[in-house]
Amino acid sequence: MAPRTFTFLGTGTSVGVPMIGCDCAVCQSTNPRNHRYRCAVLVQTPQGNLLIDTPPELRLQLLRERVRMVHAVLFTHYHADHLFGLDDLRPIPRLLGGPVPLYCAAEVEAKIRTTFSYAFGPAAQETSSAGYLPKLIFRRITADPFTVLGEQVTPIPLVHAHFDVFGFRIGDVAYCTDVNEIPRDSLKRLEGLRVLVLDALRPRPHAGHFGLDQALDVIERLRPEQAYLTHTSHELEYEATNARLPSNVRMAYDGLQFPF
Repeated sequence: MAPRTFTFLGTGTSVGVPMIGCDCAVCQSTNPRNHRYRCAVLVQTPQGNLLIDTPPELRLQLLRERVRMVHAVLFTHYHADHLFGLDDLRPIPRLLGGPVPLYCAAEVEAKIRTTFSYAFGPAAQETSSAGYLPKLIFRRITADPFTVLGEQVTPIPLVHAHFDVFGFRIGDVAYCTDVNEIPRDSLKRLEGLRVLVLDALRPRPHAGHFGLDQALDVIERLRPEQAYLTHTSHELEYEATNARLPSNVRMAYDGLQFPF
């Protein structure tokens, strides 16, 4: 089987790190692993590049990683830090030879159609050929497994405060950001992982995110070979946090990549 590659495009919380107006040690750090764009990942497969979420820094993330093409996009949910870079995909349809497929739940599609209303409807179709508007096509997903770019993707229903979000499992890797509770049935979908990527916002619990100790409890229960913490805030310094973590757990950082 040809190898697949998982790349962290961004690992930060909704305001990013450094955070505007903050003079804390992490926000002032010169360590590049303390500089975190908003969360997204890229899964490179034999049949193309699969993007998970479109954060506000998407253009910068793709340029940094020298990604020239996106063949499909999965969405975990519709919050601004996971959605508002969607317009950065405008050059892609010309390279792709057609609209970019967006795999998302019904409520995410509704939010995209509202937020990016200029990209839809008859008037949008008349002008989209000139490249001024993103050309997009929706692929509705539910909690049932589906196939994209030749990969079976298993959605993982998660709780994010009072929002329902999806994590995604591809093979023996699962990506679960923006979560403060994993339902029992979803835990079953996370058994037997080699790599688990999990939300850990800060040392303390949060209404919509796992705190560090909560994330470690989940990792201990699921026992993946390797776990990476993402969606981290300026309250978690990279080196100091790693020093207190179990040997199979590390903070993710922007640009971190692994094959699977």
